Amino acid sequence: MTDKLRNSDNPLLQEWTTRFAIPPFNHIETEHFKTAFDISLNAHHIEIKDIADNPETPDFNNIIKAMELSGEPLRKVASTFYNLSGSHTNEALQAIERDIAPKMAAHSNSILLNEQLFTRVDTLFKSTSSLALTPEQTRVLERTHSRFVRAGANLEGTNRKRVAAIAEELATLGTRFAQNMLADEKSFELILEKQDLDGLPDFLIAAALQAGSDRGHENKYVITLSRSSIEPFLQFSSRRDLREKSFKGWIARGENGGEHDNRQLVAQTLKLREERARLLGFENFAAFKIDDQMARTPEAVRELLMAAWVPAREKALKEAEKLQELASSEGNNQKIAAWDWRYYSEKVRRAEFDIDEAETKPYFQLDKMIEAAFDVAGRLFGLTFSEIHDIPLYHEDARIFEVKNADDEHVGLFLGDYFARGSKRSGAWMSAFRSQHKLDGEIHPIIVNVMNFSKAGKGEASLLTFDDARTLFHEFGHALHGLLSDVTYPSISGTSVARDFVELPSQLYEHWLSTPEILAKYARHYKTGEAIPKALLDRLLAAQNFNQGFQTVEYVSTALIDLEAHVLKDAGEFEASQFEKNLLGEIGMPDAIVMRHRIPHLAHAFAGDGYSAGYYSYMWSEVMDADAFVAFEETGDVFNIDLAAKLKRFIYSAGGRQDPADAYKAFRGRMPTMDALLKKRGLA
Repeated sequence: MTDKLRNSDNPLLQEWTTRFAIPPFNHIETEHFKTAFDISLNAHHIEIKDIADNPETPDFNNIIKAMELSGEPLRKVASTFYNLSGSHTNEALQAIERDIAPKMAAHSNSILLNEQLFTRVDTLFKSTSSLALTPEQTRVLERTHSRFVRAGANLEGTNRKRVAAIAEELATLGTRFAQNMLADEKSFELILEKQDLDGLPDFLIAAALQAGSDRGHENKYVITLSRSSIEPFLQFSSRRDLREKSFKGWIARGENGGEHDNRQLVAQTLKLREERARLLGFENFAAFKIDDQMARTPEAVRELLMAAWVPAREKALKEAEKLQELASSEGNNQKIAAWDWRYYSEKVRRAEFDIDEAETKPYFQLDKMIEAAFDVAGRLFGLTFSEIHDIPLYHEDARIFEVKNADDEHVGLFLGDYFARGSKRSGAWMSAFRSQHKLDGEIHPIIVNVMNFSKAGKGEASLLTFDDARTLFHEFGHALHGLLSDVTYPSISGTSVARDFVELPSQLYEHWLSTPEILAKYARHYKTGEAIPKALLDRLLAAQNFNQGFQTVEYVSTALIDLEAHVLKDAGEFEASQFEKNLLGEIGMPDAIVMRHRIPHLAHAFAGDGYSAGYYSYMWSEVMDADAFVAFEETGDVFNIDLAAKLKRFIYSAGGRQDPADAYKAFRGRMPTMDALLKKRGLA
């Protein structure tokens, strides 16, 4: 530990004596981060230099274990900072984020492109068979060596320098992309007067009134670009002009011109990624990125997506015919447009299944759905969740729970941050303030779920759509992947797995929401407390595959765009709108459907490297999750204890300690086929 760390009065750098060693949020100020980053980066640099300069013969402990233990102060600073910059940011934090992004990339390069350090790692890797390592240690060594090679450690001279420079440039571009999106989302608001509320149910009117108050428009109704605000507006508003206005604002995020336009950033990003891939010996960036995933090749991804696209497009076209017939019968002879789809599909759903979301939503109270997610975790894995009220957090809306196992032992902490606000980026995600490992004692995880649900007015219950509830279960599945992690080494903890495997625990967990046992117990009217009527529940479950053509086309078109943009041989003149138009024309995109995420706001691919050339991962994992839940159904008990134990052992607790295909086969006994997926989506 350096003197600066030892003597610092910066709360980010001190030993955290808080309960459960949680970040001391009530003492952390924005200005603490810059100094904390500078000091902790330097401290980690010294640690890495000592490891690289070690004169002893390379062995697992003095190379791999030492690297795994290094950088703890930096990890604490970075995890706290990036969680706050996503969920509760401000202009000062954003300025630090822009400054620190290339510095963090440069620091990573200084490690992964350190010739002396790589020589020691490489020497160790080449003697793996003689080292008598445990399977987990072997996996950690393999993954460590792979990270070095994929970062360019085998390159020499100018190529090595160039790949380092590209990494720094990409970090800057990704940060700017994300901040531009947030700026566009914050700047848009559809302010409604009472005469503009035609068709809107009470829950949406109340949420819009609360959004108006939050944005300084007292007694006004505001629709924002949060999905939980705009989607129900498009679903219920009888004002076609307002639906069009809001929809166009939604899909134009990132391409409104001016300083927050993302199109040029995308072109630069694609060009740099292509160059990086070629320097590393790959034909294109998609080939580079997918080579390290379960899919292995872009061709395998394309085959998967097209296998779903063909039946999904056919079904979507039939759905469009129904919507057009209904619109025409009501006197609207205009061709169905994208801003009409949700409005008329809600009417068709109501007619075909006698389902009205305004009728079902009162049964999906946020607090009850949180309880439901906890209950499933208890039934499957023996976990309990107890809310803590006396630990200061970073925002008044955030909640914290202690998680214990069946033996009443502390497992970790779970934070839930559920409501949309202007300081939070859009979407829903899971992250960690601290990841589990056992390398330096038993380190318990601190996991957070962040959502963007509409907040009810003071004293009112916040209500969810069924899709919102599914999102809550999805992200909680990720949270369990982090909470149940049971590995020794930090680098393979929790969700540190292949990108097209990481969605398996989350998507699989969604299935339990739809089980009659859970819905009958937790889908209760927020005013009366009465359980959802069985007839309504039956209709709700029967309607699960309704509009699946539309939803699958929305998703697959985005995944194909992401893939094909990253196989381009010359992305230098890339123009997002034209690229979308050309490719969607080739695959026959239905006129009235727009991609779920258009390129200028495709944060999965361009606000960092996470899902770049990897948006397909949701469907790759869905093939497995559909098949995995069938395994439970085949036992006749969706909470089968023996199967749940295998699920925990091989999937939720295993982290990245084995190849994902081997992990799945250990649980299921075989690899899955597309059959369960197509059946699940009603496309078979």
